[in-house]
Amino acid sequence: MSEFPTAVVWHNTRCSKSRSACDLLSVRGVDFETRNYIADPPTRAEIEGVLKAMGDPDVKVIVRMGEDLAKELNLKTASRDEILDALVAHPELIERPIVISGDGRAVVGRPPELVLDLFA
Repeated sequence: MSEFPTAVVWHNTRCSKSRSACDLLSVRGVDFETRNYIADPPTRAEIEGVLKAMGDPDVKVIVRMGEDLAKELNLKTASRDEILDALVAHPELIERPIVISGDGRAVVGRPPELVLDLFA
């Protein structure tokens, strides 16, 4: 184990996909820390940093569009800025898990096996 984690998982313990991703990383021996992003919400800058680490995709790839709140906020047709504001105000709308590797890459772990691509 290194002094610093090789990954950070934006994690929700209530989410089976999030738990599965953590289990996969553990089995593979990846040193990681978890961040309960509901209790410790990311800032707008952190969200933008994750998007950049993912290759700057459409912000909607990290939004739980199926949630009632996302529908109430009309996030399907919202601008990037409006979506980022919504994610800061309502971190429960952030897709999970998001894994950020120590070398600055990130992925949404859906399905959980996608997280392994960061450590292949």
